Amino acid sequence: MRQDWEPEDLIEVWTLLEDDMKRVRNKSGATRLGFALLLKFFEVEARFPESAQEVPTAAVEYVAQQVKVPAEAWADYDWQSKAIQRHQGEIRAV
Repeated sequence: MRQDWEPEDLIEVWTLLEDDMKRVRNKSGATRLGFALLLKFFEVEARFPESAQEVPTAAVEYVAQQVKVPAEAWADYDWQSKAIQRHQGEIRAV
């Protein structure tokens, strides 16, 4: 995935729509941000990121603002947990 995003591209690709926001409402903190980023990344790439570093920093910051979670929480999203497996299953089911 490309790492450089102009503001208008961020808005077009990484904006959470109403249905997206409904899906993240029952989550909090790093889990909320992680789910939202996985969801949008999957929409763009038709796959999930292999690591946190694969998600553009600008996208993390933009999505974090939308879900009202500090962008730094992305570093706390547990890539080895059962939660990420549930998130991926939930996103695939959309």
